[in-house]
Amino acid sequence: MYDVIIVGSGAGGSAAAYGLTQAGHKVLLLEAGPRFNPATDYPLTNSDWELSLFPEKKGSQGKYTFAPMQKLEARWQHLRSKNSLNGYLSPGDSRIPSGIGYHHVRGIGGSTLHFTGESHRLHQQSMKMHSLFGVAADWPLTYHNLMPYYNQAEKLIGVAGITNISGRDYNGSSLLPPHPFSDTSRILQRGAEKLGMHWQANNRAALSQAYDGRPACNYCHNCNRGCPRGDKGSADVTFIRQAELTGKLQIKTRLSVLKLENDGNSKISGVLCADSSGQRFSFSAPIVILACGALETPRLLLNSADANSLEGLANESGQVGKNFMETLSWTSTGLSNDSVQTFKGLPADGICWDFNAPDSVPHIIGGCRFSSTTAEADLSGPVNYARRLVKGWGAEFKDTMRQQFGHAITVGAIGESLPNDRSFIALDATAKDEHGLPLARINSYLPETELRRLEFMAKRCNSILHAAGMTEVIESYGSYDFFSSTHVFGTCRMGNDSNTSVTNSYGQSHRWNNLYICDASIFPSSGGGESPSLTIEALALRMANSLKHLVE
Repeated sequence: MYDVIIVGSGAGGSAAAYGLTQAGHKVLLLEAGPRFNPATDYPLTNSDWELSLFPEKKGSQGKYTFAPMQKLEARWQHLRSKNSLNGYLSPGDSRIPSGIGYHHVRGIGGSTLHFTGESHRLHQQSMKMHSLFGVAADWPLTYHNLMPYYNQAEKLIGVAGITNISGRDYNGSSLLPPHPFSDTSRILQRGAEKLGMHWQANNRAALSQAYDGRPACNYCHNCNRGCPRGDKGSADVTFIRQAELTGKLQIKTRLSVLKLENDGNSKISGVLCADSSGQRFSFSAPIVILACGALETPRLLLNSADANSLEGLANESGQVGKNFMETLSWTSTGLSNDSVQTFKGLPADGICWDFNAPDSVPHIIGGCRFSSTTAEADLSGPVNYARRLVKGWGAEFKDTMRQQFGHAITVGAIGESLPNDRSFIALDATAKDEHGLPLARINSYLPETELRRLEFMAKRCNSILHAAGMTEVIESYGSYDFFSSTHVFGTCRMGNDSNTSVTNSYGQSHRWNNLYICDASIFPSSGGGESPSLTIEALALRMANSLKHLVE
């Protein structure tokens, strides 16, 4: 009945569904979460909009656990998260998850529903980390293998931005015009340029002009809370919408995939699912694609262990769950004396790529980038000013709020995350989901190299604020004492050698011929701060193109 089954509907699953349905194939898309309606589920016009982030619906958050994290050391005390009103933000002597820890959404569109919408191509040297720098692993394909699919994804989404970005080739691209700088980015540009840094428009999956039946961005500053207008290029209003127009896509929501069944030889024979009531279903197709993300994809494969795969399905190399890479990040906030309104504009509209190349940070392998992050710091409304930034009480407090609201300037950095033996995903020995299956357990460790890179990021963020005219950093936080990851990678690494990787360059399992993976779990390296969604989509489109003539 179906040519292809796709498990997961985030960036990879949605792009794969688009590519395959455009080729005329019948696709069944299985999603554990619900479907969101942008017009009704993202109530940004309500008076209490600031009191919650992206809305939760039943089943829209997955469950996972954490292994005990590393102890904090006195020599890294300057990397502790702190706030001028509340002091140090992490109470103990060990690293801990921040809030939900891993920021994700289960639902049609996956985490693109709440992402900021940065649309980055990888620096070409980031795909050769082992051969050039002796760390991580090389990608089993080149940047130019991906380039036509980068172009295709950007055109479909309506990415707005620029092409003069170091380390990338944009030949054949057709981007929409870049967005104008917000007050935040204008001030950060001033500081960055005083330090000799280049501040430029960030490539964004947000429409700078009406496109493909979607309106231009209205600069409400709240991409992370969901876009009710459809101008943000999340996967549901781009890839999924176009795939559904073909009539070849069937979507089933709120179905948890429990196990992949196999024929004992070389093929996946069935996909076993259950709904919220526990009723079980089984589906089969000539091709099965996993796009569950770098936590849930290895979890499903490990939970699919049987007599034919004792250590987990597709785990012949022992690499399923290994090479886990997380978001290494730092954020610093100051208050500007300028007459500004930093609560509006496009989030993350400005960026600096000067330190993005793997060898660009002095004496450290692995790059980073800097960008405007006032919205991502959740400083778009008055409530968080009152909670985190403004001192006083009564009439004095009101006066200070009037003076300071809209003056918060936040600069953020995201850096390379290199794989290490102490960072991996495993099955929890005791915690299970509602179907009795072990949850994914996150083992996270930051070695010396990561902390030195984080230190560079923190110092540079603070320097940008000071150069831009802010005398005090009133809040700063980062990955040293908190695990807070929007991007996770690497737990089903792709490569040419089946002894050291899980899939080939197309995401195809080295053993199971009809099993493919298209999410960030196949990344051999994380990149120097690039947001991964565009690369995931390009990989998925490339994989779908390779399957055009393989599906029977």
